[in-house]
Amino acid sequence: MKFLLRTTILTLLLTLMCTPAWADEYSETKKMFEDAGASNMFANSYGYALFPTIGKAGFVIGGAYGKGRVYEQGGYVGDTSMTQATIGFQLGGTGYSQVVFFQDKRAFVEFTSGEFEFGAEAQATAITASAGASANTAGSSATASGGKNNASTGGSGYSGGMATFTITKGGLMYEASIGGQKFNYKKR
Repeated sequence: MKFLLRTTILTLLLTLMCTPAWADEYSETKKMFEDAGASNMFANSYGYALFPTIGKAGFVIGGAYGKGRVYEQGGYVGDTSMTQATIGFQLGGTGYSQVVFFQDKRAFVEFTSGEFEFGAEAQATAITASAGASANTAGSSATASGGKNNASTGGSGYSGGMATFTITKGGLMYEASIGGQKFNYKKR
């Protein structure tokens, strides 16, 4: 009985200690994107979905997964997850941060309707530098990053009411593949 009580108390203490670190992860990721040139996007968008870390791996068939938070007019309103499936020439693994901006309420509602998908994507990633391009039914965009400390975002605006930016955190991945991202949303 004492063991169960000690374990429960220890678990609760660790949970309480880790909660501020979880919140800081989102603050730090937002600051990283702001420093990379996306501060105007944060200031002028209706909302955004922020993913501190998405892990991606592949060998011919690949996948990616990450959890994030959704913000509406600066306030945290729900949680989201992203899954990605790809097929093509790919080898390795990488981690990156991603933010999806919503230009207006219509785009926000479309994203938070439950399940949302982005179209086909082609990307090349190496160490902490990456270059990528994506295309879907609404248009296309491009991104570039030199890493966390000297990152810069690419693309000049919204496509279909949304704009996506990524910053590679690390890893090594060679890729020439096609796939799509699927997002799930759960209101807070």
